[in-house]
Amino acid sequence: MEPAMRPVLCLIAAALITACSSAPVAVDSPPGASAKLDLSPVTANHKGSALPANWHKDAVFMQIYVRGYKDSDGDGVGDFKGLTGQLDYLEWLGVKGIWLMPMMASQDRDHGYAVTDYRSVEPDYGSMEDFKTFLAEAHKRGIGVIIDYVMNHSAKQNPLFIDSDLNQAGKRDWYVWTNEMLNWPNWSSENAWRPGSNGSYYAVFWDQMPDFNLRNGDVLEYHKSNMRYWLNLGVDGFRFDAVGTLVENGRNAMFNQRENADIMLQMREVLAEYDNRYLVCEMPDNAEFAGSPRFCGSAFHFPMRAAILGSARFGHVKGNLASGYDSAQTQNMGMFLANHDGFAGDRVMVQMGGNEQRYRTAAATYLLSAGVPFIYYGEEIGMGHSVGHGVQYKDHALRGPMSWAPDKATAGFTNGKPFRALAVNVDSHNVESQQWQDNSLLQSYRALIALRNSEAALRHGSQRSVPTGSDKIYAFTRTAGSDELLVAINYSDQAQPLATSVLAAGQWQTLTDGPAAKATVTLPPYSYHVWKRQ
Repeated sequence: MEPAMRPVLCLIAAALITACSSAPVAVDSPPGASAKLDLSPVTANHKGSALPANWHKDAVFMQIYVRGYKDSDGDGVGDFKGLTGQLDYLEWLGVKGIWLMPMMASQDRDHGYAVTDYRSVEPDYGSMEDFKTFLAEAHKRGIGVIIDYVMNHSAKQNPLFIDSDLNQAGKRDWYVWTNEMLNWPNWSSENAWRPGSNGSYYAVFWDQMPDFNLRNGDVLEYHKSNMRYWLNLGVDGFRFDAVGTLVENGRNAMFNQRENADIMLQMREVLAEYDNRYLVCEMPDNAEFAGSPRFCGSAFHFPMRAAILGSARFGHVKGNLASGYDSAQTQNMGMFLANHDGFAGDRVMVQMGGNEQRYRTAAATYLLSAGVPFIYYGEEIGMGHSVGHGVQYKDHALRGPMSWAPDKATAGFTNGKPFRALAVNVDSHNVESQQWQDNSLLQSYRALIALRNSEAALRHGSQRSVPTGSDKIYAFTRTAGSDELLVAINYSDQAQPLATSVLAAGQWQTLTDGPAAKATVTLPPYSYHVWKRQ
């Protein structure tokens, strides 16, 4: 090298070092970060099912937040081993299905909807072997397991997004980017476009959860392979999150786009490669369309939740309760009273103002009616909100440790310090106090589930409302083949006469404690009754 050139080259080298040190490439985000993930195509295997045919149509589900259910090792966080240890309780209760809230590796290590690896489990919950053991033990008890699947977005720390942000490893087009900063307000009036290392990325929920570009065929194939990965392990289906936001077509076309249904039909094709699997979707603002055969085939019926709770709370039949249940489509819909999201309302005990009699009529309505019932963990004991340590948002108040015992320090949930404050009513509303107590809320739930499990007409029969002569009473028939049942629920705090020609015609057997069948009967306050035609 000529000596005269050395100063020039040194200056160039110094400039390059300076440029590299200010570039957005972090030391812990090397080129090709996604190489650490398993992105290989997955084909369908182990297509058989461990469960009875159409198990999900007959099942009462329990929605479970693993972090908040049962801790096995004293670290204050629920885990798979703890959950496995409570399967006997769920079997005793009569549950035939479990929906696990997100249990894949996540950035947030809390709610789990910011996924960092779609083919691994959340480390806080244990190992993959722990999960497989849980799945096998659930199947031994005839309980199916569906898991949350988040296709709309990943975590910002997901290696796929790291590569997309830095335009590496061919992953730029896996997420939604623009070279300018647009302004598309989401439902909270927050701009869904966020600044990245080179351009702006779309993240409709949170800047830490960037949206996948689901117009990219490679991205869709990746999600299909992820589904097969879990189905090959024996998972019995999925609850798909946020299917109303999968595709966006502009500032005024961010939600409920036609392409969303096309994508979910492709996901259902993957499920159809396996026997006896179930898929249910979340789309609060257009639930009936999401649950139609043109979309998911099953979805959570948010409008019916409001009608059920309103009838129980105000003491008379509200809104579209009767017409909603008379719809044939309701048969395939997920029915619930409350869940993990604050926008869906408080825990039921709070919504009922602590009135357990009203609470029981709400439970009877959806557990004896058409659709697939989903109980939110702790609902069966009247669990209240968590208030205090670790409760930063309303959603956290809905996701506290399960109240197993009246211990005000641990709730029987852990031998250590719970990750979050316990429910405020842990001393009075817990499993230990209610499990063998006659007429407890827990025993009411168990009796309702047992009645549903014993009668095919209650599990999957058609439903038709009947005139009652009172707006305080909701009455309906459930029919499957030659079996016909009549259900009547009195929402009021006063005894109500039930006059219906249905009871006057034919012979009826009383399946619950209450009045014998005749042309006119009197229903006690806050009560439900079931008769079976002989």
